[in-house]
Amino acid sequence: MSYTKITESDSLYNNLELLSIKDIIKFINVEDQKIHLAVKKALPEIEKLIMNVYEKLKLGGRLFYVGAGTSGRLGILDASECPPTFGVDEFKVIGIIAGGSEAIKKSIENAEDNIHKGWDELKKHNISRKDIVVGIAASGTTPFVVGCLEKCYKNQIFTGCITSNPNSPITKFSKVPVELNVGPEFLTGSSRMKSGTAQKMILNMISTASMIKLGYVKGNKMIDMQTKNSKLRMRAIKIIQNELLIDEKKSKDLLEKYKSVRLAIENGKKNK
Repeated sequence: MSYTKITESDSLYNNLELLSIKDIIKFINVEDQKIHLAVKKALPEIEKLIMNVYEKLKLGGRLFYVGAGTSGRLGILDASECPPTFGVDEFKVIGIIAGGSEAIKKSIENAEDNIHKGWDELKKHNISRKDIVVGIAASGTTPFVVGCLEKCYKNQIFTGCITSNPNSPITKFSKVPVELNVGPEFLTGSSRMKSGTAQKMILNMISTASMIKLGYVKGNKMIDMQTKNSKLRMRAIKIIQNELLIDEKKSKDLLEKYKSVRLAIENGKKNK
């Protein structure tokens, strides 16, 4: 199957070093406006992927994001936000990056070339058919990610992917590929820009929609969030206050007693 490597296509802009800062940011903004349209076109595939994520999580499985470089960091970011936002176990959504934890803080470019390492990392987590694995690779060719999905595919583990190169190798091993065309990057080949932004948008959709359907949201509030700092405690108190129509002190007392927005609301309603 042939494909065009859009992520390596020349920028539509030239002589960048001669541009003013005003023009640089204006043209970046012009290019960024193309991202939401590309994501919009992919919504049917994103929906299919989320439906499968939801079903796996509902039955006790886990969601794994696998990536390298920017893609890997974005996967880890989304995974790390799920426990504080939704109160889920830290091993419910797991991000795996080529090069390990060191690669989160600094670039380890050659780590992505190991075709076997991604699968080795998944095996450390006792990956099984109950789980779902989403490979994130703007190029769609990253060996660490493609090799990992190929092994998953062969072991009948459900796979999906997010890529900015339609029909690229990663899609061969994805039951639900999410393929985007955000066009050439403003800075040729710098897929941390438009491709990275598109990935972040889709990851937001995957985790948020899945957790809403799993029951971790009431109305439009995060009732299972972890209240580990003053900002989140104040938000929790406000949610309880508005839900039960009580004053701030009573709301604060309920949160202090039950240590959970959900439990505070449930018990507050019982005792009314």
